[in-house]
Amino acid sequence: MNMRGLITSVAAGFSLLFAAPAAADPILLSDTNVGESFTIDFNGFVDGNVIVDGLGAQLTLTLTSIVGDVYNFAYSMTNTSDTDGGVDARVSSFAFNTDPDISGATSTGTYNFTNIDSNYPNQIGTVDVCFQAANTGSCAGNRGGVYGGDTGTGTLSLSFDSALSSLTLDDFFVRYQSVTGAGDITSASGSQVSTSTSSGNEVPEPNMMILFGLAALMIFAGTRRRRAVKPLAGRIAYS
Repeated sequence: MNMRGLITSVAAGFSLLFAAPAAADPILLSDTNVGESFTIDFNGFVDGNVIVDGLGAQLTLTLTSIVGDVYNFAYSMTNTSDTDGGVDARVSSFAFNTDPDISGATSTGTYNFTNIDSNYPNQIGTVDVCFQAANTGSCAGNRGGVYGGDTGTGTLSLSFDSALSSLTLDDFFVRYQSVTGAGDITSASGSQVSTSTSSGNEVPEPNMMILFGLAALMIFAGTRRRRAVKPLAGRIAYS
């Protein structure tokens, strides 16, 4: 591939990257991750995939200990909805899936009620576990939660049938209710759009890694071309 073609490919890759929403990677946990925090950012949507501008939330999970077959976490849920822009809501619950499946869950603090294998609205379907601000028996209809700009905290524990070598958390969602400032929308859901670790490094996306590779290849190719094309030294002819 010549230099012009390589530049075109890199530019096309970047255009595709920014045209599509990022899909965050799962969180893989083991005993080496005790003490680490993971922050998940959420959007807002209805009807499966219709984005609701202004709705947002951020969940931070800190793995505090692993005791036998129980993983213990501290959590912090912040409602990041654009209240300055006139949009507000309650984040009434959050949910995620686990691999392997959990056998039980408990929680304290703002979201001190749990449901296992419950349906989540807006075409999400069944989730492994959800944590609610009210005891309604369903992840879909809840009371309480945190409004725009507020943060709720607490702890949660996930139990399994036996001790694990590793645990995967994936498919994070939140539930918005009492939505205002978004037209006729009064409730919505949110899905995970990005994940970062306690070090502040975002989990790299596969398409981003490909683009980094293309950029490095372009730089390498340009360097080799400059080395290959050298001016010929002038020659002086003597008679």
